[in-house]
Amino acid sequence: MVTLTKIYTRGGDKGQTSLVGGRRVSKHDPRIAAYGTVDEANSVIGLVRLHTTGDIDAMLGRIQNELFDLGADLANPDSDFDNAQALRILPVQTARLEAEIDAMNADLASLNSFILPGGSPASAYLHLARTVVRRAERLTVEAAEAEAINPEAVKYINRLSDLLFVLGRKLNDNGAGDILWKPGATR
Repeated sequence: MVTLTKIYTRGGDKGQTSLVGGRRVSKHDPRIAAYGTVDEANSVIGLVRLHTTGDIDAMLGRIQNELFDLGADLANPDSDFDNAQALRILPVQTARLEAEIDAMNADLASLNSFILPGGSPASAYLHLARTVVRRAERLTVEAAEAEAINPEAVKYINRLSDLLFVLGRKLNDNGAGDILWKPGATR
């Protein structure tokens, strides 16, 4: 458990922040940009949850906790990804997302077009969350080009954007409320 006794430390007043282990880096470091965007995605999922209940809300609550785990993983510059003491994204978490995607997708009609973000409020916010997760994924991959990033973290965030897409369709009346792209419709 994390205990916060003071919210501000003044440690970042000169444009730097600390990674796990204490190393100081610029606040625009690719690793910081990646986990900052993960935090942004987590906030958007909080908006989605204003419009969900039951099992879907519980799943999104679990994902929000996993996004904090992902942020901790990305903040850890240690390249020993098998260190049992470090908080890391694990294959079981990615596999769980895949199982949830498969279960939800089984009830959906095949797509005949791309989907425009919208429909129900929950679906609209899920599309926003998905795009923020995709940006976090791009930033995570960029950070991984500069230094060691847990490969499972990259897989997890990639799969999460897929889950948010499928869940958006599910919450649009199993796809019946999806807004389909009509190529060239306004020419």
